[in-house]
Amino acid sequence: MKNTTPVKITDLTLRDGHQSLAATRMRTSDMLPVLEQMDDVGFYALECWGGATFDSCLRFLNEDPWERLRTIRQHVKKTKLMMLLRGQNILGYSHYADDVVREFVFRSVANGIDIIRIFDALNDVRNLETAMKATKEAGAHAQGTFVYTISPYHKDSDFVKLAKDLVSMGADSICIKDMSGLISPYAAYDLVTALKEAVTVPIEIHSHCTSGMASMSILKAIEAGVDIVDTCLAPFAMSSSHTCTESLVDTLTGRERDPHIDVNKLYPISEHFKKARTRIEKEFNLNTNLGIDPQVLSFQIPGGMLSNLRKQLVEQGMADKYEALLKEMPNVRADLGYPPLVTPSSQIVGSMATLNVMFGRYKMIPREVKDIVRGKYGRTPGPISEELKAKILVKGEQPIDHRPADDIAPQMELMKKALADKGYPNASVEDVLSYALFPEVALSFFKNNR
Repeated sequence: MKNTTPVKITDLTLRDGHQSLAATRMRTSDMLPVLEQMDDVGFYALECWGGATFDSCLRFLNEDPWERLRTIRQHVKKTKLMMLLRGQNILGYSHYADDVVREFVFRSVANGIDIIRIFDALNDVRNLETAMKATKEAGAHAQGTFVYTISPYHKDSDFVKLAKDLVSMGADSICIKDMSGLISPYAAYDLVTALKEAVTVPIEIHSHCTSGMASMSILKAIEAGVDIVDTCLAPFAMSSSHTCTESLVDTLTGRERDPHIDVNKLYPISEHFKKARTRIEKEFNLNTNLGIDPQVLSFQIPGGMLSNLRKQLVEQGMADKYEALLKEMPNVRADLGYPPLVTPSSQIVGSMATLNVMFGRYKMIPREVKDIVRGKYGRTPGPISEELKAKILVKGEQPIDHRPADDIAPQMELMKKALADKGYPNASVEDVLSYALFPEVALSFFKNNR
């Protein structure tokens, strides 16, 4: 049945917009002057927290991420607030115990979050169980998310099965998370059509413009009946960010799925963010003029990360190996069972490919690569190369086949004690969680602010 309802828009300017284009350096003070105006636009939700913002607040901005969330909530009364959560990884780069995941979810909701978008880098739904259950218990909206990628082990039928699994786990909606801009317009149309036939919960699509296709793909997804789309206001849109909110609103105004947003309300907000972006570029000496890169369709790693890998090669005097690096990335990904390339798997594959071109194939293997092979990140979509297994697994060793977090003992009480031993015996639960995720960074922040 054709979807003729107004399409809803989630604006990502306050989180993924500046994460994509300005190294996650937007301060809360850059947001404050326009929060009430954004609340008045009629967005379905504002994504404002999670992802890299938590780490960046503590590490680079001398801000308490929990205080940022509370401040935004004070000013945004009508619009839902959304965050991005990496399942059992929370906002870090390794798995945490269930009690830490649960407490983090509860405190996120208590401090103002309405919707938690929950994903796992390998699309292993076992790594989403605890976060999904906790979100439901906390009374928030659990958005079950699968990471979109292209490989022999990722067909529409695989994504539909993932969506059904997520709904059976209690997902209130499903998000197609296309972090590298890989989904083509017609692929988006076909996938949304298949999902709408398979599940009854709302479908949201999230696609970066890195390859140059996202705006076309979003439009085709809308034609196929997608319920919600992700966009960013103009100063933080396009290139490695998202479709421009104003352009999409203008495109749909007066059409069948008109979102009923007054584009004239958006322009003054964008003017403010234009100045904010200029200030951020100046303060942090950032080059945010990133172009599109259709080659991402081949190597599948977002441009910002590629520039870091290239820098590593230059520092090692191996700048001439860059083309070899681009060719090696798909090989490493295949050897590791075709993981989708999103944090932390993108960093793991990129680092392994870099070491391979610098020192020879698998002469140096980082712990994280060994952990993927040993099953410590979860189930990979495809089989791991037997040659790589032989290099890593000791004789008789078998990769684990259970949920990795089952091997992690409770951590909250240990973290409270560790923080007390560091001189903070009366730390709030939020501070304990900050310490659990980023111990050294959090301690440095506490030293200056507690």
